[in-house]
Amino acid sequence: MIGDRNASVRKAVIPAAGVGTRLLPATKSQPKEMLPVGRKPVIQYVVEEIVTAGILDILIVTSQQKRAIEDHFDPDPHLEQRLAEKGDGHRSLAYLDENCRMFYVRQSDPKGLADAIAKSEQFVGGDPFVVCLGDSIIQSNGDVDVLKRLMDVHERESAAATILFETVPMDEVVRYGIAQPKQTPVGDIFAVADLIEKPTVEQAPSNLAIAARYVFSPDVFDFIRKTEPGRGGEIQITDTMRLMLKAGLPVWGVSIGRGARRLDIGNYESYFKAFFELSIADAEFGQEFQQFVQDRLQK
Repeated sequence: MIGDRNASVRKAVIPAAGVGTRLLPATKSQPKEMLPVGRKPVIQYVVEEIVTAGILDILIVTSQQKRAIEDHFDPDPHLEQRLAEKGDGHRSLAYLDENCRMFYVRQSDPKGLADAIAKSEQFVGGDPFVVCLGDSIIQSNGDVDVLKRLMDVHERESAAATILFETVPMDEVVRYGIAQPKQTPVGDIFAVADLIEKPTVEQAPSNLAIAARYVFSPDVFDFIRKTEPGRGGEIQITDTMRLMLKAGLPVWGVSIGRGARRLDIGNYESYFKAFFELSIADAEFGQEFQQFVQDRLQK
């Protein structure tokens, strides 16, 4: 499918079909995307990020035993009415823009991120779209809208793919897809020459790691169909983007920049850190919780 690369980005896809084995037993009966981080489940942060960037049509790619995600975003007027009558914080349920439209599709046999994205082809049509992984939160101050900046670069450069990157320590590049910029980046935006999946420290062309946010033109679906399965029979989006690069399609990178960072919920170490970070940032209880932690550490 060849779409209009000059079109505005108006749709978003959240892949959320992964099993979450690294977070067992917590994820045995609930999706990892529904694990609470501070006051909200992980995926609510992601949806709010998308809506803040101006996108109101959102497709979530789910799998079996993930009905809780649909239930969470389904309005519950009876509960809201009961809370309103009690005067008991009913606004805490108003986390969706009234114009936001949520859609769902199943990836019943998870075969990798590229396969999950492929499930969105009918939803996307011929337009560019955002992909936000459902187990990563982008935390930023009020002056930084990371997703909007990613979308703006994609539209300005008429890109086939635009990828968010974060800087990681060199000894951690073995855990990520790493960018090889065409030239030494000047500022936060650069053209991508290649992507290396989990390189050794010696092989890594940089320490710019893919950071769970992408914008794609609909060209990506043709290249997903050409992508060979890798380890475990999974079709990886990094391999798809490398095919796009080899075909001469423009792929751009955007560094996450100052004032923003990614909080990963992929394992218990990162989950605990994310919970702590967003708990101490809580407007009502953050200072009290931070004082509790300081007092506890002194004992």
